[in-house]
Amino acid sequence: MPNSAEPHSQVWTAMAWDGKKSILAPDLHFNRLFRHSQILGIEINDDLPKIILNKLEKQDQFENLDELNYEIPFLVKIIIKKDGEIFIQTRKNKHWQDDPLQAISMKLPDFELPILGTKHGNWQPYDEARKQAINHDSDIALLFKNNLLIDGDYCLPLMLDNDGVAYHPSNTDGALDSVTLQLLRNDVEELGIPIRSAKINLKMLSRASELIVIGSGMGVCSVGSIDGTPIGKPKGKLYQVARAVWLNKLNNDWQNWNFLREL
Repeated sequence: MPNSAEPHSQVWTAMAWDGKKSILAPDLHFNRLFRHSQILGIEINDDLPKIILNKLEKQDQFENLDELNYEIPFLVKIIIKKDGEIFIQTRKNKHWQDDPLQAISMKLPDFELPILGTKHGNWQPYDEARKQAINHDSDIALLFKNNLLIDGDYCLPLMLDNDGVAYHPSNTDGALDSVTLQLLRNDVEELGIPIRSAKINLKMLSRASELIVIGSGMGVCSVGSIDGTPIGKPKGKLYQVARAVWLNKLNNDWQNWNFLREL
């Protein structure tokens, strides 16, 4: 896989894949890929979806299917380098536990806007944040700057406040513009939970009714604590609603990869 410490060296995204011929939310992923490529100054061929389809059709099938994540079995990572070279990587997805996750707080990686908030070429600080979480007997890292929650290592935090609104960090402050949030937002709001962006500070977190994290690989997970301090009521209303919407998407919204011919 191509690897570089220079943010402008590449742009990427990772989509859920069933291991056969179906992917989840390809239109949202490719739209974001094109947006981020413009920010990073990386030119993308208009035929990129068809090129990716051609590469997917040539992928070998996985032989070892033990311990698969039954919701999202595989992920396919699409990488476009600055020079126009295109790569895909496929891998088995991590199996996420049903119990509430334990999080640690870490400093937000030191990138400037608008690079911050894109899927850029130097993702090592986010990888290191996840490794640090695991080394501290936790599951994920939540990333802070000036006492504001900005992002997660490989996930977007979504906090249910005591006013009944679910708040997430804003892309304008450096959070990734989450495809999973786009996928879930309308249905979650129709089920009675408004979703808004906000500057989430430590005081808001301390009074939060609940905290969840979402992402293409993890789906919807509840968070039980940050640095050992309990956060709200895990697996409450927000989790239950978002999780139900997520499962409905998994039942109904997979698209045959031939859809890429139409993008």
